[in-house]
Amino acid sequence: MSKMIVPLGPQHPALEEPESFTLMLEGERVAAATVALGYNHRGMEKAAESRTYVQNIYLLERICGICSHSHSTCYVQTVEALAGAEVPKRAQYIRALIGELERIHSHLLWLGIAGHEIGFMTLFMYAWKDREIVMDILEMLTGNRINYGMNMLGGVRRDITPEQGQKVLEALDALEERTEYYKNVILQEQTVAIRTLGVGRLSREDGLRLGATGPVLRAAGVVKDIRKDDPTEVYNELDFKVATDEHADVYGRTVVRVTELMESYHMIRQILRQIPDGPLSVKVPNRIPAGEAAARYEAPRGEDFHYTRSNGTDKPERVKVRAPTLANLAAITHMIDGGFLADVPIVIAAIDPCFSCTDRMVRVKDASSGRDDVWNWDKLRQYSIEWHKKRGQDLGYRI
Repeated sequence: MSKMIVPLGPQHPALEEPESFTLMLEGERVAAATVALGYNHRGMEKAAESRTYVQNIYLLERICGICSHSHSTCYVQTVEALAGAEVPKRAQYIRALIGELERIHSHLLWLGIAGHEIGFMTLFMYAWKDREIVMDILEMLTGNRINYGMNMLGGVRRDITPEQGQKVLEALDALEERTEYYKNVILQEQTVAIRTLGVGRLSREDGLRLGATGPVLRAAGVVKDIRKDDPTEVYNELDFKVATDEHADVYGRTVVRVTELMESYHMIRQILRQIPDGPLSVKVPNRIPAGEAAARYEAPRGEDFHYTRSNGTDKPERVKVRAPTLANLAAITHMIDGGFLADVPIVIAAIDPCFSCTDRMVRVKDASSGRDDVWNWDKLRQYSIEWHKKRGQDLGYRI
């Protein structure tokens, strides 16, 4: 059988975000697949080195609109560790509350996208309609539907009132009823089973070998969740189960996410019952003592990792971010290989990818001198403007 090379992306109607995949086909089956990173690189790690620790909260929260609280929480935890700041318990509870509401938002959004990718548009419309409930709650609590701006160094910016807590509980009642409906749809609707069972398989052994994380790994039966394994904030004070499944395919990843929705509702109710009185923040100095710190956080997509190195000034010397999508990309080609071309979009979507979180660029050699060349933010920006101008795209920016 003859082989054919088919490019998928970076611009493609089946991809929610642009990324470049190259597929080698034998008939309708994928014989080999590769992923080319770098299309969405934004230089945020380098940009963080020229901004203060406080300014970087605003910057790093915009790594991802859906996981904005995850990234900002993970980042501020590294800075608070370097500063030796102990975050008040009430602030920790509020951070956990926003984190679980964000997880609900992310999983409902993903459920709709999954329905869209398999042609189940009714599921897409239902899930995104219910997603508005949690987005309204987040707006009430933080002032924003995404990029909540809730975190600050040493705590949180806003308190929650008993009246707001009651509205959250009322919203949970509606969401829990709807999620039970989605659970029944997934377990009984043949449209879902036919398009997801046995698709994009990733065994327990392969998942561990390839470093997968989040629902992708838990769908292969691996009980691994940072909220249990290395709890931050108040997760060690909450009673919840790690959602797993044994199907090790797209179907299993769907089951895990819907189960996690139910666990998040359960945790939020505990948070609102147990939240103590007290201050919302402690003072953190502008200049952070020299040192280095790392933090892990269970984002909706999996383990988020942040590293910060300080040099005694008000700006970090190095900021490193490892988003969950980067950990799951190694497994993507394995899950695609041997499958049908028509299944590729849902297999990619099943890791809930955020390529804007993930893409990186490395400049190793200077073109003129051949020497290693470290670029600052201004030089990177200038290079980007000139690169686009050579291709006839003058965006009107001044260098």
